[in-house]
Amino acid sequence: MTSTPPTPEDASATTGGTIRAAGTVLWAATPQGLRVALVHRPRRDDWSLPKGKLDPGESEVDAAVRETVEETGWHGALGPELGSVRYRAGGRPKTVRYWALLAESGSFTPSSEVDALRWLDLPAAREHATYGQDREMLDRFVAAITDAPRGSG
Repeated sequence: MTSTPPTPEDASATTGGTIRAAGTVLWAATPQGLRVALVHRPRRDDWSLPKGKLDPGESEVDAAVRETVEETGWHGALGPELGSVRYRAGGRPKTVRYWALLAESGSFTPSSEVDALRWLDLPAAREHATYGQDREMLDRFVAAITDAPRGSG
């Protein structure tokens, strides 16, 4: 999969009444196997994938990476686009576009927005995720990395 260039809708967090956001499935290959990161937001008391609203003039992919760094402290290599999910938030339609992001460096520091991060295997992450749309995105992530071409190296 390749990412698409920004569209005029990428220009702000709200377009035509729809809240625009972006995020990632942050993942790492460990000796114990593949792990994905879920963050805890104390304000909502939920466990979710890192994501957030677009800043004015920001592309979705840039927002996804920025929000991941802000919420998790981790930088990484951008992987395939995983698509979008749509749902209602605060009575308004919301669209969140996701990418896979391979963790390369960083460390988590708790904040008032995100007070915990957990690295979980995929079955545990699916079980621990508060929202169905995050479980759906984890399933898309599995499909994307399973379908990814392997290097010949």
